[in-house]
Amino acid sequence: MAELAEVDTPLPLAPRKATRRRWITAAVVVLAVGALLPWMTIRALTWTDVGPASGDLEHADAALVLGARVHPDGTPSPFLYERVATGVALYKRGVVDRIIMSGDGHDSSGLGEPKIMRQIAEGLGVPASAIVEDPRGLDTYSSCVNALQTFGAQTVIVTTQEFHVARATWLCERAGVATQGAYPPIRLRTGTVVGNLREVPAAAKAWIDVLSGRQP
Repeated sequence: MAELAEVDTPLPLAPRKATRRRWITAAVVVLAVGALLPWMTIRALTWTDVGPASGDLEHADAALVLGARVHPDGTPSPFLYERVATGVALYKRGVVDRIIMSGDGHDSSGLGEPKIMRQIAEGLGVPASAIVEDPRGLDTYSSCVNALQTFGAQTVIVTTQEFHVARATWLCERAGVATQGAYPPIRLRTGTVVGNLREVPAAAKAWIDVLSGRQP
């Protein structure tokens, strides 16, 4: 009897699926690491420069308080109030000489973030002469550049929430300002979770802003 001719047989379906699954997994891991890399790098580069506002801080020209949401009735969001209160505490401790209130002067509330921030600080006992408003602080990058170029602050303590403070500190340092970052007590709320998640794409944008030399 003639020998049966050898016939090439295809790979079993299961090994093919396993190979495809490994490639998909590898691609997901690479994309995840790529997305997280700017955030991780910023955290690593600033971890010695940031800390709770109650910690030891070197004297600086100003507290740079970053804006946040103001409700239509003029009520500050919890994040905004905490940021301003942190800057006020630094001023009262004598750690800073003045406070720069930096935010959107034409925000959705129609009142202007810096104006509301000033009102809070004055209500907490800061003299009006120790407060300056930056209504062109439309984002963190702009606030940092304006602190130096508009208000001449060579050293600042940037005050914002913990999830945001590393990026804010890094951006101010890239803008040429000697910067420390200070944050209020961490509070677990929905905004905190969202803020932490938002920092991943925000960190990538921060790198793009710095590398492109974007002007505010």
